[in-house]
Parts: sequence; structure tokens; C-alpha cells
Amino acid sequence: MRMSTKGRFAVNALIDLALREAAGPVALATVSARQQVSLSYLEQLFSRLRRDGIVESTRGPGGGYTLGRATSEISVADIVSSVDDPLESTEGESAADGLSQALWQRLNATMLQHMAGISLQSLVDEQKAQGGVVDLKPARRAISPQPVVKPPRTTAPNSVFAFGRSFAR
Repeated sequence: MRMSTKGRFAVNALIDLALREAAGPVALATVSARQQVSLSYLEQLFSRLRRDGIVESTRGPGGGYTLGRATSEISVADIVSSVDDPLESTEGESAADGLSQALWQRLNATMLQHMAGISLQSLVDEQKAQGGVVDLKPARRAISPQPVVKPPRTTAPNSVFAFGRSFAR
């Protein structure tokens, strides 16, 4: 078990989601903007998280993602295991490689056990304790904050030829 970039981004995105899901499904585009992570990259991560039941998606206007389970039931190990690719062992390893492989397997097991003890709820509580400001109002979509001003319509001729024809009448 290793804490890769995928794992870090997924954990941060789920903390963001858990902080804001009380107002309804959270759009991945807003998570992307807040976390400054590519939307397509987050879509890849969330498809894996959805496959493992960690998040659920809602389609349509006002849609987005919500957590698939309670925050206290989701561990960091669940998140990281969901998005990271498993380590592959090599087929033709020598005796010395076998010893180092056993060491890495023990270290991975220890790290996984430690991450299994950290719940998403504890990370959310930590974030709230640090004074993170959470805006629970979802961004209004498809409604402009200011009225749209249409340009004035003119009846003046738009070319020299139309200008000349206007005198012929």
C-alpha cells in the first residue's frame, strides 16, 4: 500500500464532498475548482469510487456526487485501495528479491492497517476544527447573477447599397 497522488487527491476530494453534501449533490466541477485538480482526472477517480460504493452519482440538473456510506464507515484505506492500482509482484524473482518483496508486503500491510483506523469523519472533524469555511449554498446553475442586457436593435441600413436603396423609396 502506498500513498500515491491518486490517493491524496481522492482523500482531499472526499473531504471536500463530505463537508458540502448536506446541501445536496456536489458537482464535480466545483470540487475540481476548489481543489485545483483537473476535472477529467477527478472523473476517473470518482468512477472508481462509485464502482466500490464509496460515492453515488445523481444525473441531471442539480446533480453531482454524494457519499455512498456514512463518513464514519469510510476509511482512508477504503479510499486509497479504491483508486490505486494494486502492486504487482514479479514472476521471476531471485531469493534476495523474495526477501525484499516480503519486507515490502509487511510494510504495505502495516500502512494499510494504519489507514484503516482513520475514518473520513475524523478528517472532516479535523478540517472543521481548523476553521475551514464551508459554503453550503450550492452554486446556482443556469441563472445569471446579473440581468442579460440585449444590444439595441437598429433599423439603419447596414451597407452602402442599402443606404442608397433607402433614398430610392
